[in-house]
Amino acid sequence: MGLSSRSAVAIHALTMLARWGERTLTSAEIADSLASNPVLVRRILGSLRDAGLVWATEGRGGGWSLARPAREITLYDAYRAVEAGPILSRHPHEPSSQCEVGRNIQALLEVEFQDAERAMEERLGRTTIAHLVQRTLDIERELALPTR
Repeated sequence: MGLSSRSAVAIHALTMLARWGERTLTSAEIADSLASNPVLVRRILGSLRDAGLVWATEGRGGGWSLARPAREITLYDAYRAVEAGPILSRHPHEPSSQCEVGRNIQALLEVEFQDAERAMEERLGRTTIAHLVQRTLDIERELALPTR
């Protein structure tokens, strides 16, 4: 599996839900912020729900909310909820055993790819959704300051 935008969409949705706290948001409201389709957002939210990160209430006034405090949800939690398989694609088929590169490249790449994936997981695990909300608010405050 290669790279996709599912993680970015999931993190965006979680950050919105955290930002508005007690208020539930509809998939259409989240989709508006993403300039995306509500159906795509509902699919992502479904995966986040299955992972225990969000929950939904139905009916009038219903919508999506965080299932845990934002400080307890990392970017890696969001990534893991919506992405399947390794980050870096492996060979789609066995390389030629008649070539010295072909015989050895998969084992060599596996070590490199696993190290890179572990580094990414560790980095995403250090940042919480609460961090992103705070950084968003900080940036907005900075932009609102009058210039001299």
